[in-house]
Amino acid sequence: MPALSDVVDLLHGWYPPSTAGDWDRVGLVSGDLDQPVHRVLFAVDPTLAVAEEAASWGADLLVVHHPLFLKGVHGFTTATPKGRTLTTLVRAGCALLTAHTNADAAQGGVSDAMAQALGLRTPRPILPSPGEARDALAVYVPAGQADLMRGVLAEAGAGRIGDYDQASFSSVGEGRFRPLEGAAPTIGTVGAAEVVAEDRIEVVLPRRLRARVVAAMLAAHPYEEPAYSLVELADPGLVATGTGRIGEVEPCTLAEFAARIRDALPATVGGVRVAGDPTRVVRRVALCGGAGDFLLDRLAASDADVYVTSDLRHHLAGKFVEHGGPALVDVAHWAAEWTWLPVVEARLRAALGDTVSTRVSTLCTDPWTFRP
Repeated sequence: MPALSDVVDLLHGWYPPSTAGDWDRVGLVSGDLDQPVHRVLFAVDPTLAVAEEAASWGADLLVVHHPLFLKGVHGFTTATPKGRTLTTLVRAGCALLTAHTNADAAQGGVSDAMAQALGLRTPRPILPSPGEARDALAVYVPAGQADLMRGVLAEAGAGRIGDYDQASFSSVGEGRFRPLEGAAPTIGTVGAAEVVAEDRIEVVLPRRLRARVVAAMLAAHPYEEPAYSLVELADPGLVATGTGRIGEVEPCTLAEFAARIRDALPATVGGVRVAGDPTRVVRRVALCGGAGDFLLDRLAASDADVYVTSDLRHHLAGKFVEHGGPALVDVAHWAAEWTWLPVVEARLRAALGDTVSTRVSTLCTDPWTFRP
């Protein structure tokens, strides 16, 4: 059975907190990292009702999209709504983890899930993210120490490639050296040439972890003067992560596509609102989970036929449509982002198997509750 720290490591590997907006607050909010995790509940909003659902189900971890605390607090008590939410979770022994903007742009994140729900083919980011700078480290160790070194490098953060960790390559060879006066060799004697069976271990690592990985390698290496090389890899260019998604669908009318959206998303009072000619042919679709009006200027001159997002404001939407841009579809913020929950639930279940039970909350936390 996994510990909370194991589940957190998985989620942070898929949705790295370092990729969140600098204003955002993501990651583990509360919980004992050593506690076992039997049940995980997924929801969009950390409301009191969701916390009560997690507590009554016996969840050990609640994973939400929206942060409970975006600004600093001096404490949490039952005198405030947020305090009541966290108190409910703490009393139930349920940890809380947030994946917000770090889950928006990621592969398998919110916009990808929304694109999947709406049937987009070959979705790609509207604003691609630059690839993370990476290094390649090669270190030579006595053959008997190779397994230990591989473990140390992995623990320091090297060897993570996509959904895989502990990735490395090893080759066998001979190390030659002669200790000089003043040396205190682990193997061999001063003044005598030595030949040692060694493994060359190669790993890739994020450049931001360079100091940590090299320090861990040097601390664990048995030699007084380890031999190693560190190379900065070429810029990987734009990768398949980024803001929003754009892709193709089978040609249909705007009215037909709007109906598809209505049927694909969970129902809300606000429903689906459309700006555009119902007979317009839709082939290329742009979308952004959550509030996406910041992309309107970029999409105005694009070849997208329709843009699907949430929280569009009156003046910006009116100006966009008047200037002949893509049609607009405005959907409930909660409904759009809910599409991510089954995706991340399935991903965690595939990674952990039967060791945990998982559930997606169907409790609607959209703030609008009725139309008169």
